[in-house]
Amino acid sequence: MELLVGTLVLRPYVFAFLVVFLVAGARDLGPLRTLGFGAIVWPIAWVAEFASVRIGVPFGLYHYTGLTRGHELYVGGVPFFDSLSFTFLAYASFCLARAALRGRARPFGTMALLAGFVMMMLDVVIDPVAVRGERWFLGHLFYYPEGGVYFGVPLSNFAGWWLVGTVGVGAYEAAARFWKPRRGERVTAGIALYYAVFVFNLAVTAWLGEWRLLAAGVALHALMALALVTMTRRIPSRDVLGTGGVQRA
Repeated sequence: MELLVGTLVLRPYVFAFLVVFLVAGARDLGPLRTLGFGAIVWPIAWVAEFASVRIGVPFGLYHYTGLTRGHELYVGGVPFFDSLSFTFLAYASFCLARAALRGRARPFGTMALLAGFVMMMLDVVIDPVAVRGERWFLGHLFYYPEGGVYFGVPLSNFAGWWLVGTVGVGAYEAAARFWKPRRGERVTAGIALYYAVFVFNLAVTAWLGEWRLLAAGVALHALMALALVTMTRRIPSRDVLGTGGVQRA
């Protein structure tokens, strides 16, 4: 319990994002489905981190420094809140993907792939800031022994985020097929959570004076937003198309 309290003290912003996820998810998916989402995504993320710090798969090889050991909860050598944070990141990405695909046919796996990609895009601002943790209140928690081409982060890390996001959301969708259907989707709060995480990391980036990293993150997300908006606008409106796709007079 002391370590759990220490975790909350060390990372209050993560705890705040987690609370938003639980509240938004309860309104969107329902309380039990939200807990189910977390129960599915967290073990997948933990296994990915556990494997990465040992064999470098799927995120690439990195190591935790142990700086906060004894002050926060670790599970198998992985800080508990590191893997737990994937639950609200995956949920927020799931909401943004659903908004982009709303009104479209959704072959199984399409939603998960898009959600995984959207989650990976968050990491283009999260990880480069995190590896500079010694310069802000996060602290020097981990490092890539061989560095990386994207502001000190290897490209394998982004591939790993895409994979974990895809598998996590895909596993939830597969499980949800056996649960009672829920009417309606309330994705607005989840999308707000996505951009709250994005803005928080941009703010830290600006505080560190990493202007090239800031510009790269904004540019990449502007391109993604443009692609998502274009995707939604290409969906024919049901008010415009009649039976068989024939435009009404």
